[in-house]
Amino acid sequence: MAKAKVATTSLCGCFGCHMSLLDIDDRILKLVELVDFNKSPINDIKEFTERCTVGLIEGGCCNEENVRVLRDFRKHCDILISVGDCATMGGIPAMRNTIPLKECLDEAYLNGPTVHNPSGQIPNDPEIPLLLNRVYPCHEVVKIDYHLPGCPPSADTLWEALVALLTDKPVALPYELIKYD
Repeated sequence: MAKAKVATTSLCGCFGCHMSLLDIDDRILKLVELVDFNKSPINDIKEFTERCTVGLIEGGCCNEENVRVLRDFRKHCDILISVGDCATMGGIPAMRNTIPLKECLDEAYLNGPTVHNPSGQIPNDPEIPLLLNRVYPCHEVVKIDYHLPGCPPSADTLWEALVALLTDKPVALPYELIKYD
């Protein structure tokens, strides 16, 4: 029987959700029996090589490249899961949403207390993705099938959700896996 394909990416976030996935410890050996990782920083495959059963998205969308990657995941994955607070609601990066983008750029590149920028220019190289006017949670950009909250969600939460989806069982996470008090 062919193994399910899983893809992962980190958009505007800290990579903590991927660390949580790796924290499943020795269960990673059981996971590898169920899946092959396709496009993922875990295996350093940069482009999709085939259709994937599950796509795990950590981080929100803060620039045009994030939006492109997220849309590409929606196109190539049957099930898309936003993982962690940045993906589900913008998280810490969305704190800039209360400040106009121009003001953020001025503070970061022109007028901040530690800025040394003799040219007085905000970086504008075509290789740098353009920032969006705000940080968007994933579900505001594409359809998301499941949301796993937390900063980051625990390894057990990720394990239970993935195993349920990959074995065609309902995702029923007990309260203990999604409480944060």
